[in-house]
Amino acid sequence: MAPSFIFPQTLTSLEEDNDSSYACLTVQNAVSVSSLRPSELEEFVKGVSFDLSDKELFCVEEQEVFDRVYSLVKGFASLSPGCKLNLVESLRSNLSVLLPNVDSLSRSQGSAPQENGSDESFEHGCEQLAADRVASYRNAFKIYTFFLVHIVLIEQSSSTSATNGTKAVASSRKKHPVNLWDWEAQRGRIMNLIANSLEINLSMLFGSSDADENYLSFIMKNAFLMFENALMLKDSATKEALCNIIGTCATKYHYIAQSCASILHLIHRYDFAVTHLADAVAGAEKKYADGSMAAALIREIGRTNPKAYLKDTVGAENIGRFLVELADRLPNLFSTNIGLLIPHFGGESYKIRNALVGVLGKLIAKAFNDVEGEVSSKSIRLRTKQAMLEILLERCRDVSAYTRSRVLQVWAELCEEHSISIGLWNEVATMASGRLEDKSAIVRKSALNLLIMMLQHNPFGPQLRAASFEATLEQYKKKLDELEPKSTPENSEEFPSDSQVSCSDSGVEDEGIKVESKDQDSMTDSCLSQVADEPLQADNSVPDFGNVEQTRALVASLEAGLRFSKCMSDAMPILVQLMASSSSTDVEHTILLLMRCRQFQIDGSEACLRKMLPLVFSQEKSIYEAVENAFIAIYIRKNPVDTAKNLLNLAIDSNIGDLAALEFILGVLVSKGDITASMLSVLWDFFCFNISGTTAQQSRGALSVLCMAAKSSPTVLSSHLQDIIDIGLGQWAKVEPLLARTACLALQRLSVEDKKKLLSTNGNRVFSLLQGLISGFSIPENIWYAAADKAIATLYSIHPTPETIAADLVKRSLKSVFESSEETDMPLEVNSGGSYLLTTVQVRNLSRYLFVVSHVAMNQLAYIESCIHKIQKAKAKKEKMAAENGNVDVNTASNAQKDSGINSELGLAASEDAILDSLAEKAEKEIVSGVGAGKNLIGHCAPFISKLCRNFNLMQKHPDLQASGMLALCRLMIIDAKFCESNLQLLFTVVESAPSEIVRSNCTIALGDLAVRFPNLLEPWTENMYRRLRDQSVSVRKNAVLVLSHLILNDMMKVKGYINEMAMILEDVEERIANLAKLFFYELSKKGNNPVYNLLPDILGKLSSQDLNRESFYNIMQFLIGFIKKDKQVESLVEKLFNRLTGVSDIRLWDYISYCLSLLPFTEKSMRRLMESFKAYEHVLSEDIVMNHFRNIINKGKKFAKPELKSILEEFEEKLNAVHHEKKEQALTEKNAQAHQQKVDNFQNFVATKKVENESGEYDTTEAGTDDETNESIDTQSSKSRRKTTKSRTSSDASSEVTEEEREEEEEGDEDDDEIQSPQRFRRGASKPKVEKSNTKSHNVNSRPSNKRTSRRVKQR
Repeated sequence: MAPSFIFPQTLTSLEEDNDSSYACLTVQNAVSVSSLRPSELEEFVKGVSFDLSDKELFCVEEQEVFDRVYSLVKGFASLSPGCKLNLVESLRSNLSVLLPNVDSLSRSQGSAPQENGSDESFEHGCEQLAADRVASYRNAFKIYTFFLVHIVLIEQSSSTSATNGTKAVASSRKKHPVNLWDWEAQRGRIMNLIANSLEINLSMLFGSSDADENYLSFIMKNAFLMFENALMLKDSATKEALCNIIGTCATKYHYIAQSCASILHLIHRYDFAVTHLADAVAGAEKKYADGSMAAALIREIGRTNPKAYLKDTVGAENIGRFLVELADRLPNLFSTNIGLLIPHFGGESYKIRNALVGVLGKLIAKAFNDVEGEVSSKSIRLRTKQAMLEILLERCRDVSAYTRSRVLQVWAELCEEHSISIGLWNEVATMASGRLEDKSAIVRKSALNLLIMMLQHNPFGPQLRAASFEATLEQYKKKLDELEPKSTPENSEEFPSDSQVSCSDSGVEDEGIKVESKDQDSMTDSCLSQVADEPLQADNSVPDFGNVEQTRALVASLEAGLRFSKCMSDAMPILVQLMASSSSTDVEHTILLLMRCRQFQIDGSEACLRKMLPLVFSQEKSIYEAVENAFIAIYIRKNPVDTAKNLLNLAIDSNIGDLAALEFILGVLVSKGDITASMLSVLWDFFCFNISGTTAQQSRGALSVLCMAAKSSPTVLSSHLQDIIDIGLGQWAKVEPLLARTACLALQRLSVEDKKKLLSTNGNRVFSLLQGLISGFSIPENIWYAAADKAIATLYSIHPTPETIAADLVKRSLKSVFESSEETDMPLEVNSGGSYLLTTVQVRNLSRYLFVVSHVAMNQLAYIESCIHKIQKAKAKKEKMAAENGNVDVNTASNAQKDSGINSELGLAASEDAILDSLAEKAEKEIVSGVGAGKNLIGHCAPFISKLCRNFNLMQKHPDLQASGMLALCRLMIIDAKFCESNLQLLFTVVESAPSEIVRSNCTIALGDLAVRFPNLLEPWTENMYRRLRDQSVSVRKNAVLVLSHLILNDMMKVKGYINEMAMILEDVEERIANLAKLFFYELSKKGNNPVYNLLPDILGKLSSQDLNRESFYNIMQFLIGFIKKDKQVESLVEKLFNRLTGVSDIRLWDYISYCLSLLPFTEKSMRRLMESFKAYEHVLSEDIVMNHFRNIINKGKKFAKPELKSILEEFEEKLNAVHHEKKEQALTEKNAQAHQQKVDNFQNFVATKKVENESGEYDTTEAGTDDETNESIDTQSSKSRRKTTKSRTSSDASSEVTEEEREEEEEGDEDDDEIQSPQRFRRGASKPKVEKSNTKSHNVNSRPSNKRTSRRVKQR
């Protein structure tokens, strides 16, 4: 009998001598396989294979066979593929035959007959023979298993090293054909065989109830070792075998503790093994109906200290994934052990909390679907489910944004799986709509996705209009009242509310609502469709759905649907704000949600979708594509008539910004071909009234859409020129005044060929109609200006000599001013031949005249620039053609080149451009100033306009005239520099003092245009331009922000020392203006090297001196410092702020500067700089609020600091606290000393005053002359009383002083609050003289904030 085989630690340990007294099988004569020639090696392998196949199964325990097999396994990596295949097949086949023999052996022993008459010695011999045979089988079983497992490990190790090493070239692969045998298939067979070996009767083989511990340890150890190889797990057969091995060993052979430790170790280290380990655990539970391993793992994870997961982030993420996978596979088992993991919701690792949220979602969806069981167990399970739902609702307020986002994702998954009851539906919807305002973008994205999913899977029907729900609900309430018995009013209850329908979530899946869950969709949808198609006329039209309980359930469902519809409609304002978000994901998902809302007819969704149109100008490609796709899905239909109606209605109802966006997107769609010719044809039919029922407004909308399409394709308008003239400028223009304006726009967008065609056929008629439009009175006053604007521009666009017809227009308009009318006239002085005549004119006609004159002047300037551009373009085209001409003679070309060289040397080449520029400048001057002594038509009007605008009394009586006059003045100033310079002071006077906010707004906008055209003239008035930011009017401030933003961001105005005015707008009471200011600083931060960084010190200094409350200052600086991202800028800014603290004695400045320091993202270098500069800010640590800011800095530094720096920061924090207490005590002592000294000084002054009165008091001596001298006792009493009086007067004087000072400061504060936007009042209020009386500890007696603080302290004392 061969010695027993004991599993060694390693393969080579078999060659070592056995030192123990117990005999075991070891290697005696190992053969070096690498030293054999290939032919010898092949013969050697064949001999081993022959012995294994020819002899008995347990021949492998023979010493010679064992040594040869060991030698081949040890050198397995160097064997050829054929030799490997022969060896593996021999070992595997022998083991596969051995396993059923072991089973048959156990059965034969169990069924061996026991004869009473047998010889005892014979029986003993048989038992010994059977024991030897079992031992041989056991040895062979162990040896085959050992060698096969090591073959798998060796082959896998060699393949892994080859993969990780240098990749072989194609030629080397040909020399070593490693793919002659399918190793993956062989590996799968081997591991499956080993897994099956665990299923035989090992207790009989090993002679005990449990298997050999060494054998199981060997199998488990190597199985988990193979789990560390990702390539092995990719093979499904190998992975399944490994999972079976782990499950069988842990469950069948009770290796739970060892298995759990190994599984957790693998989970912490290898993320790729998480899913496979969950499969192994779940497979063991399903195979043996024993969840002890899964429960042990859950229990072990629950026992882990939550702080451990905070340090091991990778392990925490893997553990979380494992829990979610396990809950997905074993929901019922997990639901009974979930209580062990609930305490981890209080841990600091958000990844574990995310995992637990995912676990709850899996359990809610899968663990409570069974309907079998007792009532008591069902109620317990439903209460457990309700508790899980409450935890999910509570977790939406988690401190971590990742957890909040995960909660919303879980709710979306539950919604998709129809696991949310109707009773809980509105609570989840309310929670999701509230998360739309979350500060984290990922949470907002998840909330938007949840709402989209809730709309898509809502149980209330395809239409969610609130009106439909209300009508249907009212009908069914009446029906319910009829069905309920009136004789038993005590049994009639109120209709259940949405929360009552929930019934702690159990009622949703029980009794009445269970019926509703089956028929709910059909009932609700039919009702809603009936309301939408055929409104209910009477009670008998309501479908009958059965008894009272079913009707009551339907009513509750309708009430829930109504609440859901209102919840979605209430979220529309938030969705509008999200479309303006800086996060592209917010915008994209908001558009998707609004489209879904429109699909379900949510109230307000259509109006919100129109507000997405301006997003087509976004620089983010994803946002533009989202808007374009949404526009096509909403407005572009297969039916051309529907598309035309959608587009013209959109054009009618849109504002100016939406029209610009619509024009842009329509141009893109026309160029892409999404707007087809049939759609354009239908639009022409609408414009020409060819479709019955078309209104004038629809005609105007159709022409507007056609004009937008013509911008990218001008030929769109060429086929209906006559219709544009007849309808747009004909009688229909009186019915729809804006139609004339749209027709003028269409004429401007004609192609060059169409304009020539129009001039040759209907030129005179068109000009006559346009002149009549401008000079006539058929259009209402409020629309005339817009129509006249386009009409004058059209004349300059299509007329060959527009200056002649423009001059005629000006004369006609001037003539209409002096025509008599029944309307109220206005006296006006007119200069006629050197004498002034008083006449009366109509305000309306004069306003129109001023508009025509100024607009003609502006169009004349644009016409001159267009002429110059045409000349330059023609010149460039001529030069290009000359350069491309290849037939030029060589001599001619050389001569031309020589001439051009001479001209360039003499400066003659540039003379043409100089002449062109001088002509353009001369033509521009002729518009207003004229040339020489003479003036042209507009030049004569300019002085009149200037004088009219200077007549402030007249302008106050007629605000509309002032608006027209100032608009005309600004236009003429933009044209001529001399006229601009002479009227700048007038313009700034009007922009500051005009009572009309329309006038101030127009002038503010004009200042921006003047700054672009004449920057040198406007440069001295920069402060006055910034002063518009303090205007009381919202529109003026808004225009000022827009103008300054445009000038600064386009480098037309330098960011000077007044940028603090723009910073103060960040706290404007009007939210839109504050948002514009934020957008300005955001865009400014992206320019160059972040100009905000350079402006921060100046802004800080200016805001500190402003009368600005602390909260506003905090908000402004927090926003601005948020743009400081670079480490170098942070370090430099820290240095600058430390320098500002040096020598500053104002407590408010201490607070402001230290607060700014606390906002900076400190780095390790800046933290060290903070500690090194301690002397610079040591004197400011006496104030509590300053100390709090420095504590925030230290706490922020501890989060990223390394252990060494963290200990230094803790020591530095102790030092700061010690200095703070010391400085605070010193300040208190100094304060008491100052108070005492003030009392002493007051007493001395009082004594001196009395002494002077006694010495010079003649009145006292005459009155007391007859009295005797006072005795000593009276002197003593009087001196005591005098001291008391002195003390009382001193205290009363001090208190009155403080009270008076407070009253004065409060009056100053009231004045400043009333006139906060007036710089004169601010400067006047800033120099109050009585601040010096305050007995504060502040070192700066001129600082009002420190005096206010001191006065409060004295008052409290």
